[in-house]
Parts: sequence; structure tokens; C-alpha cells
Amino acid sequence: MKKQWILPFIVLMLFTMIASACGNGASSGASDNGKQEATATEGTSSEAANTSDTITYQSETGPVEIPAKPQRIVALTNGPNILSMDVTPVGVDKWTAENPLFKDKLKDVAIVSDEDPESVSALNPDLIIAGSHMKNLEQLSKIAPTIVYTWGKLDYLQQQLEIGKVLNKESEAQAWIDDFTKRAGEIGNEIKAKYGDKVTVSTIEIADKEVFAMGDHWARGTEALYQAMKLNMPEKVKNDTLKEGYHSLSLEVLPEYMGDFVVVSRDMTRDNEIMKSGIWSKIPAVQNKQVIELDTKAVTYSDPITLDYVLNIFKEGFLGTGK
Repeated sequence: MKKQWILPFIVLMLFTMIASACGNGASSGASDNGKQEATATEGTSSEAANTSDTITYQSETGPVEIPAKPQRIVALTNGPNILSMDVTPVGVDKWTAENPLFKDKLKDVAIVSDEDPESVSALNPDLIIAGSHMKNLEQLSKIAPTIVYTWGKLDYLQQQLEIGKVLNKESEAQAWIDDFTKRAGEIGNEIKAKYGDKVTVSTIEIADKEVFAMGDHWARGTEALYQAMKLNMPEKVKNDTLKEGYHSLSLEVLPEYMGDFVVVSRDMTRDNEIMKSGIWSKIPAVQNKQVIELDTKAVTYSDPITLDYVLNIFKEGFLGTGK
């Protein structure tokens, strides 16, 4: 008699166990899917990364899994952009390290190079940022997740926004973009109100006996002058810098490229023969004392720190009012 109900009882128990296991499996699968969806969402907006240790950053070379909040960044490029977000890399390139605007912030930071991956590896980075033109990119990517940027592919505002995404500080990057664009635009309007809408500005760099005219995206404050402040460059400068972003000049033709104002990037610690020449002294902007000088060592980047620095110089140079 007992045997007759024991068998159905065993079958019932087995059925219950199987159903429970299947239910748990379905629940686990749903949970995993949820995690995957969360990760995908985090990849599109880095500031949603608080629930995960990593995010998927959509770089120009494809998706890269990076720390949600990187702590040990080696910046072979874009070091100034990172510094502007109150993050200090553990390693930077020598040009950033030697820039007078960043020297104090980087006094304890190692100088590294793409040509020496071992120096990068020794810093135990959790993220590497490099340029697409650099060497040993494959080797660097084996040391830590590596994000590659091509210089000039993004404009100066887009580049800062991308660094904001990488650092989980996208909203801060956007706030600076909005603020800088507004401030620079207002200063540009003041300059036009004072000198007329058609006032022209040339930006040149003097290096020893060489002179270069700069276009609208070649650092030296050009992004601020022409893109944000919307000031005009002479047509000859615009045409001849269109392809390369800059144009080499001989001293003889220099006056042809000069605007109502001239911004000069040069080594401020040295006298310059060109600026002592007779040709230079006859340029109307020089005679009208409408020349604004920049220290080349400090203005070769287009990050927020540099742009805020040059914007104040421009405000003083054009309007006679600093901060």
C-alpha cells in the first residue's frame, strides 16, 4: 500500500525540483541580460558608470573597455585636457611637462614616450591615451586599455567633450564648453563694436628666421580668435592656410599677410631679428601698436587651461581690460 503512494510522491518531488531549477535559470538569465543592458547604457554615457567598474568607450578605432574612473592615466597626448578636468596623469609627454602653464601641476609626474613602452609599463597605468601617429600602439594596448586620437579629427570642443566622457566628467566638460563659448563670443562682439565688424587679425609664429601664418585651428589661440570670438582673418591668410592649417612666409611677403591686428607667437626669452627689421617696422599694425605677443612655449595646445589663458591676453590686448 505504501509503495503505491511513494512512487507518485517521488515523481512529484522531482517535477518540483526541475521546475524550480528552470525558474532559477530563467531568473539568472534575466539578471545577466539586465547587467549587459546596464553596461551598454554606461558605454553611451560615461556618467552612468557608478554601478560598474568599467565602461565601453566608443573610440575612433572601435569600442575600448576602460575603467569607469581611471586612476593611473598615461597621457602620451591630451595631457592638458586631462589636467583641465582636475585629474593628474601619472605620466605625460615631454612637451606637456615642459609647458610653463602645466609645469607646477606636473612636477612629480613622470615623462614618458611612445618610443619607450617600458617606461609606460613601469607606471602600471590603468589607461593610456595616445595619438594615432605614434609608435608601438599595439604594444601599448597590451600594457593597459589604450584610446587613440587622430590630431585634428575632432575640433577643440569635441576633443574636450571626449576627454570628459573618458574621465566620467562629461557634464563638467560640457559646462566649460558652454561657458567658454559664451565668454569668448561676448569678447569678440566687444572687439567688433570697438573696431568694426570687418576688423582683421593675423596670427603668425616667428621661429628664429622663419615665419608662419596660422589658420583657424593651429593652437596659438587661433581657435579662440577665429572660431569662438568669430574675428576675421585676412583673405590671403585664410586661402593659403586652408589646406595645411599654416603657411610658411618669407620676410618680403610678410606685409601681405598682416591684418589690422597681429598676434605673434614667439620665444619671449630671445630677441628676434625679424621684429627688428625695416619690413616689420613698416607694417601698419606694428605702427599702430596693434600687436599682441604670446609665448610659444605656453600656447601650443587648445585645451581649456590654454584657451582661458589666451582669452585673457586677447581681452587685454584688444580692449585694454584683463580679468
